[in-house]
Parts: sequence; C-alpha cells; structure tokens
Amino acid sequence: MGLDIDRFLCEVNEGLLCCICKDVLEEPLQAPCEHAFCRQCIQGWLVNECTCPEDRQTLFLSDLRPLFRYMRNDLARLRLRCQYFHLGCQKICTMDGLRSHETNCDHASVICPHAECALTMTRRELEEHVLLCHVRCGATSQSALDRQGANGSLSTSSQECPLGCGALLLSSRDQELHNCVAELRTTIEVLRAELLCQADDQRREMNARLDSQRAHMVQREAALKNQIEALKTELGQLSEQLKRILELEANRGMELDRLATERAELKTMLEEIQQRQADEGACPPCACSGKSRVTNV
Repeated sequence: MGLDIDRFLCEVNEGLLCCICKDVLEEPLQAPCEHAFCRQCIQGWLVNECTCPEDRQTLFLSDLRPLFRYMRNDLARLRLRCQYFHLGCQKICTMDGLRSHETNCDHASVICPHAECALTMTRRELEEHVLLCHVRCGATSQSALDRQGANGSLSTSSQECPLGCGALLLSSRDQELHNCVAELRTTIEVLRAELLCQADDQRREMNARLDSQRAHMVQREAALKNQIEALKTELGQLSEQLKRILELEANRGMELDRLATERAELKTMLEEIQQRQADEGACPPCACSGKSRVTNV
C-alpha cells in the first residue's frame, strides 16, 4: 500500500500516485503502458488479474519495471511527516530518510519482551520499563541477593558488561550469573516485538485503506452503471431519430419518383398538343391547281 497523502507537506503530482490505492507510491513499479503502482498493490492485483487496472491492457508480473529516474528523483525529494506523528513525533524527513527514521523512531509502539508483562509502550519508554520490569519480576531472587549482600558475600555496585553486550549488571551476583548470549537473545526479542508491533500497525493501516478503496470502487461502479444507463437511453433516442430520418428519406424518394413520372406525362402531353396545333395550322391543297376563279357580278 502507498503512503497517506495527508502526511505530505506539499502538493503531490498526480503522476506520483498509485493507480490502485490512490496514495503516494511506495516501492513503485511501472507497467509498459507507463501506469505506476505500489509494489504490494500491483502484486496483489496480478494474483487474480492479468491486465492493467487502469487501461485493461495485458499485463504480467514480469512486465513490470522500475519507475522512470526523474519520477524517482521527484519522489525522493518529497517531504513528509513520520507515521507516528499522531503519537507526538515531530520529525519531518524526505522519502529517502523515512524508513531509517521510522525504524528507530522513539514514538513507535513496542511490546515488553518479558512474557509475564507484555505491556505496549513507545520505544523511548522501553529501556526504563524493561529495567523496572526485570527488577519487579525478579524481586524474590533480588531479596535473596540482598540478604547475601548483607553477609558481605555480594557487592551492590553496578556496571555494564565488560564483554560489550550492553547489559547493566546491578551486583556482583549478576556479574557471576550474567550470560551475554541470553542478554543478546533478550535484545533480539525486544527488536522482534518492535517489528511485530510495526507489522500489526501496517496490517491495520492496510486493512483500513483496503476498506476505503473497496468503498471507493463501489461508488465508482455505481457511477459507471448510471453513466451506462444514461448512454443506453441516449442511444435509444438516437436510434428512434435515425429511424424517423430513414422513413422521411424513403418518403422523399417516393415523392421524387412520382414527380418524375408526372413530369414525363406532362412532357408527352405537351408534345402531342404542339403536334396537333402544327397539323391544324397547315394550308390544305387547292382543287384548282393554283388557278384563281373570278366571279362576275
């Protein structure tokens, strides 16, 4: 999943947003069609699909490539808040330094490594808590050590482990019983608890974003269905208009044929009338062969 856009201090270019989760790209990958996605988003998509979620072109996992260099540079320069800013962290860093800071952020939630305790706290509270928790859980043995110390067999001075494991040795008895391997295992358990806590936080955040994305997709699907219905209605209206136009065109053709027929009939009648007039206007032959007869009165 991507990074929440609300954590950024400046406006983020649309080209740096994941086409699936709509958040700022995290571990970005790019398809041949130049659409960019978060690694987790596109890998999850391609489990059940084999097309680009944006333009539906054929897409396989092997087709994905790193983001263009200039886009990676733009992404690296973005400044944003630590993910623990709601817990009080005021750190502002770039994308390049984000992961290293959040790994060691004092406001990150961690769990006490002692099985008897398992309290959740911030990392800056863990060191003091682990010491107090260790003393509390070992109160009985410590009382015995105090009694032995009263007899002069133990010293109450404290010091760090000389072998460099970082453990604080409260007494000479602790120095005798101290085991660097066990202490390092405890440290590993602390780190493991921190990682588990971070994984839980990321899982909850991912689920929340997935729910938000599902709701967004449902709304988008409903809007697309409404658009499709509107297009179907418009297409039906256009079909009716086209049908009426074709009918008018057919009637116009029939009317033109009728007019052409009438014109031909009128032309024939006119020729007959002209012929008849020409025949009636000619002089009939004279019976006297051209000689005139004069009648005397």
